[in-house]
Amino acid sequence: MKKRKELQDKKVSDKTEEKGLLIVHTGTGKGKSTAAFGMAMRAIAHGYKVGVVQYIKGPWHSGERDILDKFPDQVQTHAMGEGFTWETQDRERDIAAATKAWDKAKELIADPEIRMVILDELNIALRYDYLPLDEVLEVLAARPEDKHVVVTGRNAKPELVEIADLVTEMTLVKHPFKAGIKAQAGIEF
Repeated sequence: MKKRKELQDKKVSDKTEEKGLLIVHTGTGKGKSTAAFGMAMRAIAHGYKVGVVQYIKGPWHSGERDILDKFPDQVQTHAMGEGFTWETQDRERDIAAATKAWDKAKELIADPEIRMVILDELNIALRYDYLPLDEVLEVLAARPEDKHVVVTGRNAKPELVEIADLVTEMTLVKHPFKAGIKAQAGIEF
């Protein structure tokens, strides 16, 4: 363990750069948004301001928004979705909602006071071509140097994965829904 510690200390000492990260949480497993909101909690604990834009999730009640709303001086949350894509059945309305959410995201990314921006379910909006991928990639790549941006949702575009600093893929192994158990407060929302 002494030798391992020496090797680890050497690796850590070589890492001196600090910058805002582009982080992507994707995959079929549960926990993408949950991980992003956990990062928001860390950022709040360090005194950072956080902006959240939710693309698909609508104005219905959720535990994460309840918690974040307890920090009004540090957090802005914007639930701007119309609900699950299979529920709305109105592509034009979904595109309009995603466009409005993207405009808010660009505003938050440009705001020098906000240190972290969470773009919850942006990957879904990109998957269904609700937003121009090239523009999204351009804005994310040109974000301010100290800005952390976290993107969640299944099916991250390969181009987004390519420019990201950190990509985590959540893998579904087992889910209670398949056993007939409904979504539950505190677990799913």
